[in-house]
This record gives sequence, structure tokens and C-alpha cells, in this order.
Amino acid sequence: MFLEVLGSALLGFALAWAAVHRLPDRLPDRVIVLGTGALGGVFGALVTHGALGPGHFLATLIGAVAVAAVLLSLLIRPASRRLRRSAAA
Repeated sequence: MFLEVLGSALLGFALAWAAVHRLPDRLPDRVIVLGTGALGGVFGALVTHGALGPGHFLATLIGAVAVAAVLLSLLIRPASRRLRRSAAA
């Protein structure tokens, strides 16, 4: 169980790090995103482990990454749309 939690935290952190570098202008502060990814991975591992039981290491990590990705997607802000004013305005 300890390796599942550690691995899922690292995978969530890596996913968050990739998101920070891929979408820096659409995400909040880097510390918030990295923490959300790691904690999302741990929470996903605990939920998946509780649902499947022991002995499903790979499925637990997949569930952890899925939950971390969902939580990180909730942090993404819409792209900024600049209003262009016409010459008449």
C-alpha cells in the first residue's frame, strides 16, 4: 500500500508538472497546481485501492492518474478573450 501511495503521488506530481509547463497562462500558481496533482494522485489511489482491494497495483496507479487529471482539469481557466473594439466604437 505504501508503494502505491508513493507512486501515485509521484505520478500526480509529474502530471501536474507537465500541465504547468504546457499551460502556464491558464493555471493558477504553480504551488497550488503541483499540490493538487500530488494530493489528487494519493486520493485517487486510496479510492481505487478501496474499490478494488489489494493486489491491483497497476489499476490503482491508473485510477490515481485519472483522479489527478480530473482535479487538475478543474483548475484550468478559459483562454483570455480580448475584446476588440471596432473603429466605430
